[in-house]
Amino acid sequence: MAAPSFAEPLIQHLTQDLDLSQDTLVRVLDLAAQVKRTPQRFAQAMAGRNLSLLFEKPSLRTRVTFELAIKQLGGDAVTCVGPVGEREPVKDVARNLERWTQGIVARVFSQDTVQELAQWAHVPVINALSDLYHPCQALADVQTIKERFGRWEGLKLAFVGDGNNVAHSLMLTAGRLGMHVAVATPKGYEPKAQITAAASRLGRISISNDPLEAVDGAHVVYTDVWASMGHEGEKDTRLQTFPPYRVDEALMSKGRPDAIFMHCLPAKRGEETTDAVMESARSVVFDQAENRLHAQKGLLLTLLG
Repeated sequence: MAAPSFAEPLIQHLTQDLDLSQDTLVRVLDLAAQVKRTPQRFAQAMAGRNLSLLFEKPSLRTRVTFELAIKQLGGDAVTCVGPVGEREPVKDVARNLERWTQGIVARVFSQDTVQELAQWAHVPVINALSDLYHPCQALADVQTIKERFGRWEGLKLAFVGDGNNVAHSLMLTAGRLGMHVAVATPKGYEPKAQITAAASRLGRISISNDPLEAVDGAHVVYTDVWASMGHEGEKDTRLQTFPPYRVDEALMSKGRPDAIFMHCLPAKRGEETTDAVMESARSVVFDQAENRLHAQKGLLLTLLG
């Protein structure tokens, strides 16, 4: 069987979640499901294509899944670890990489770095994590949710903890797919108002400081580390502030009987969640991790096709 053709890329970059139109978002997720079911059908879809992977932050899931995604689609990847724009301007990095590879994946500290790469590169730039967004994680998350519940519409996702980049991307992605996204954070740690406003125009979003309210009736209970990379200096303060937002068995019990537990990993067991919850039958954290591979394949097929 001939490899599928994706000769008309639908978008240029994925710097943040809303770069995907509603139709394109659904298309990426449909491709992710197809490639997961029949990987051999897509084994040469990216033959001759190469990715540049830029990593300012340590990575397990992002690096391994992007490297494997392009290789399992018939292409290849080269990985660069270290600060982007320190030895030479970001615009020069972008224009070098576009001459050698067909796409740039960037896991960086600042959203500004992603935006500048996209401004100067004439090949697709993919945000693999920045301080504001984590769109690839959100794609894998909603794929996992649909696998478990068979739909997105009418489900409630409770995000408990820090209103960070993962919370932002879940609001922008899950909300557009028909899910009610309820975020509960300590005061002062809410998601950024501008991103909340954008998400609220596209879906049902609730922001509060009450984890019980957020989790009440939830189909999905989601959390993340209390001090993400870049916030290490706030760790002691956060360890004193966040314990009421720990996802333990008592908090999980406030969700629906069939509620699942999600975490983007890595997890600090004993802090934002417990070992009992992580290892419970409700936990789908490793399904999420697996689906990073498949969701990113769907994204690459859409962007580089």
